[in-house]
Amino acid sequence: MNLKTIERAMLAQGVIKLLFKYLSPNDNSKNQIYLAGSLDILNILPMGEVRSVSTPKGKHILSAAVDLHWLRFEGDPVPAPHAQLILYPQYPEVRLSGFLRGTKGAPNEIMATRDEGRVLFLGVASSGQIFAHAAKDAALVAELARLADLEETGAFRHLPIGTADTSRYRLLERLAAIASSGWLPAQRLQTDGRIGPCLGTNCGGYTLEAELGIAPNGRSEPDFEGWELKSHAVTRFDRLGVGQLTLMTPEPTGGIYKLGGAASFVRRFGYADQSTEDRLNFSSPHYAWTRNDLTGLTLNLLGYDREKGRIVDPHASFALLNDEGEIAAEWHYAGLLTHWNRKHDKAAYVPSLCQRGDPVQYRYGDRVRLGTGTDFDRFLLAISTGAIWYDPGIKLEGVSTPNPRLKRRSQFRIRSANLARLYARFEEVDL
Repeated sequence: MNLKTIERAMLAQGVIKLLFKYLSPNDNSKNQIYLAGSLDILNILPMGEVRSVSTPKGKHILSAAVDLHWLRFEGDPVPAPHAQLILYPQYPEVRLSGFLRGTKGAPNEIMATRDEGRVLFLGVASSGQIFAHAAKDAALVAELARLADLEETGAFRHLPIGTADTSRYRLLERLAAIASSGWLPAQRLQTDGRIGPCLGTNCGGYTLEAELGIAPNGRSEPDFEGWELKSHAVTRFDRLGVGQLTLMTPEPTGGIYKLGGAASFVRRFGYADQSTEDRLNFSSPHYAWTRNDLTGLTLNLLGYDREKGRIVDPHASFALLNDEGEIAAEWHYAGLLTHWNRKHDKAAYVPSLCQRGDPVQYRYGDRVRLGTGTDFDRFLLAISTGAIWYDPGIKLEGVSTPNPRLKRRSQFRIRSANLARLYARFEEVDL
């Protein structure tokens, strides 16, 4: 057994990222496998939707299924149907569980023991599958020990495998071409592949996506080869930190908004528009811990320790509360955690200028900012400290008519100057 043998077997399964860790005595099928002391490992390991689960002892944890297979050198890989990630954001900590249960051909003789000298390899394939291999081999451990300057994520170290990820280069190359194109008419790419005009006043993002061949969709996946694209309006290309931009637009998952409907929510907490008759608005910024006088609601992070800057109750949410403590709308941590880590781990922020006319035109700057290495704790800390706020754009028109018209938009915004707070690495790149 040697490292080249493992690498060749992983490459044969389509693995594009290979990790390893030395297993401690507590890393076994009884005690689970410790993966990381932060949530950033979730940016690397593909997982299903995060669910809130109650344990027999009455505690709440978060779990997410993973498509794990044990790699064998004789025969096909065998699936581990009950493998899942266990998330403890209150610590924080991430562990792997259920990796032997219901699996025939798994390395029980290694993973069910507390022996020293064990090594676990995890290979992430482009398909979203994870291929695991466990070994107990002194020569292999010695070979790994000789490797230096390896990137680390959580308890794992990265092993170079296959070809390097060149998505960053391809993205910057495409953005450079767009920046050199000058003024572009407002447009959007249709689902059938045709490009049509974008009608409205906020088409900067759609126009950029159309130039990159990205059709608007509701998927919670990154836009371009793993990169999330964010166009943001500026007044000058040398002032990238000025202005605000929308990070995401998730609908509430609980509270009066969810149970009674958005229209009922606006009737109860909205306010009359000052210029349009028979219209109610719910469109005032809400900052954490501060009561909004227009709506009477306060954005509160439930189950969150402000001093420690972390979740203490994974089952909770951040929520809009009225003066009696009733939940008007809430966003559960479990669902947002999945969305944030999946979509924002690698993000490109592209400045744009808008020129009004017929048609409206957009131009994109030749300096962009790239953020990598985020996690949900950074997002919540930014909300808790007011760097991110809830800035809804919800309205109900024709309130007194039999068929009022509802427009809903629940968005979370941030000042451009504060973007670096969300990432471990944030850089400005000259295209």
